[in-house]
Amino acid sequence: MKNNGITIEIKEFELLKDIISTSQINTDKTYNLSIKRLSRELESAKVVPYNKMPLDIVRMNSKVTIQIASNIIKNFQIVIPEKSNLNLNKLSVLSPMGLALYGYSVNDEISWQFPSGINKIKILRVE
Repeated sequence: MKNNGITIEIKEFELLKDIISTSQINTDKTYNLSIKRLSRELESAKVVPYNKMPLDIVRMNSKVTIQIASNIIKNFQIVIPEKSNLNLNKLSVLSPMGLALYGYSVNDEISWQFPSGINKIKILRVE
């Protein structure tokens, strides 16, 4: 992780805090763990104004290419929960994968708890 924690634009920081604070308690253990981890990461996040936001950071509406395991490549767009549509590769920021990617940058490798267990993800590209 080249930025020693996640980097987030100030308006998105406030939006995420609002979304997290109003998200309902979920019976899905993985979802709850992901929300708690993002909440912890927000506490130490580097919060920057829009004009100082690096272009290679995963944020709302980012299109991101990732590598899972050794050779599985996936493309997603990170969106607010209401715009999530897996058929269009639009991934909610509150999904386990969205939470895992948010605030990280190109070449970061993240270990994250998913329903299938802990997986490593490498961010290959952010648009």
